[in-house]
Amino acid sequence: MDAFTFPSFSIDLATGEALFDYALTGPDGEQRFTEVITLPLPAEPPSDETVAALERVLELLHVVAGVSYYKAAAPRRLVLPTPLNAAAVELVTAVYTKGLAEYAYRNQLPHVLQLRPEVPTGSVAPAAPLDNSDRRPLSAVGGGKDSIVTLEALRRAGFDPVPFSVNPNHVIVSVNEASGLPALAARRRIDPVLFDLNAAGARNGHIPVTAINSLIAVATAVLHGLGPVVMSNERSASDPNLVWDGHEINHQWSKGVEAEGLLRAALAEHAGLTEPYFSLLRSLSELHIARLFAAIDRYDAVVTSCNAAFKLRDPSERWCRNCPKCRFVFLAMAPFMPRERVVGIFGGDLLADETQLPGYRELLGVDGHKPFECVGEVEESVVALSLLAEQPEWRDAPVVRALAAAVPETAWSTAATSDVFTPGGPNHIPPAYAKTLESLT
Repeated sequence: MDAFTFPSFSIDLATGEALFDYALTGPDGEQRFTEVITLPLPAEPPSDETVAALERVLELLHVVAGVSYYKAAAPRRLVLPTPLNAAAVELVTAVYTKGLAEYAYRNQLPHVLQLRPEVPTGSVAPAAPLDNSDRRPLSAVGGGKDSIVTLEALRRAGFDPVPFSVNPNHVIVSVNEASGLPALAARRRIDPVLFDLNAAGARNGHIPVTAINSLIAVATAVLHGLGPVVMSNERSASDPNLVWDGHEINHQWSKGVEAEGLLRAALAEHAGLTEPYFSLLRSLSELHIARLFAAIDRYDAVVTSCNAAFKLRDPSERWCRNCPKCRFVFLAMAPFMPRERVVGIFGGDLLADETQLPGYRELLGVDGHKPFECVGEVEESVVALSLLAEQPEWRDAPVVRALAAAVPETAWSTAATSDVFTPGGPNHIPPAYAKTLESLT
């Protein structure tokens, strides 16, 4: 295929259904796709001002969501549908290069890392400003500990958040019910043709889905007259897994602070939003967030951070207990909870199961690089292990004993001086939200 293009998009404000058209073209013809995103409808028809801002957000979403279809062939030409301002072009370029870096690495496609979109010439009319900064926040909920900490912090600080998700599964529905807050949900339907192509051998791999879902959330917030979209992405999301062909490869790029800043800038310049989007947990480590979560028990029966759990046959199972995410979250929670509580949350004791050792050795940097998963830094895992090794109810657990013997002395020295519980690093938290997390301490 020679080029990827964006023929059109439309929104039906009577149904909330948005249609996004894409095309892969080449010597053998053209392959078309249509993605359907359905936004929840507000109680009252939106104003002209709202519709104008919504359409600008959807212009960005149209282009960003195209990564799902671009990757089927990864052509060298990416031809944008309309002129865009500088901030929007920078966002799109990063989404298709840095956001697809893991895909490029796994498929050995270095040209993807050099991709530069072709932007039609012409001026872009300035967006009408829309001050949404003091409206109720839309809080993205994924069902895990991080989004629960954000939701509870916002609520306890008096911000009256609205939980939001895209294609909510049974776990997310249960978390929303446990919160007691009325939630909003959008639906995203990927064109089935893409699945057929994948089954036939088309190129496939990881995409920056957080960038897509973030723009769906912003579109929903605008349509409902709400304030900023509040995410729960921590500082370690910005750390790469490895370097390949001179480029950082980060599984979590679209959760990182760079992606957050690019998205904020594009939404401010292209859609005129005063306060579009930020992560409340950006300055915290995963271990710090786990400690905050330990002070909240109303979600113990519903929380899960395991991506594989959604594919299990038994819907009552919330953790697969055999993936990097399960291993890391168990390790992160264990120092701050009674053993009985964390075992009850997971439905099993991972630190008593010696078959977990190879996976934990990866997390601790003893073997290989950090897994391509949404897990914390190696240093955080070592700090968690050091805390467990000092606690009577954990220090004799088989996995804790074995890992304590395997971790090199240099790692212990680093853990002893670690700042994982000291907030830091760049963030985009607005001043009005700066003290929100204090409501949990």
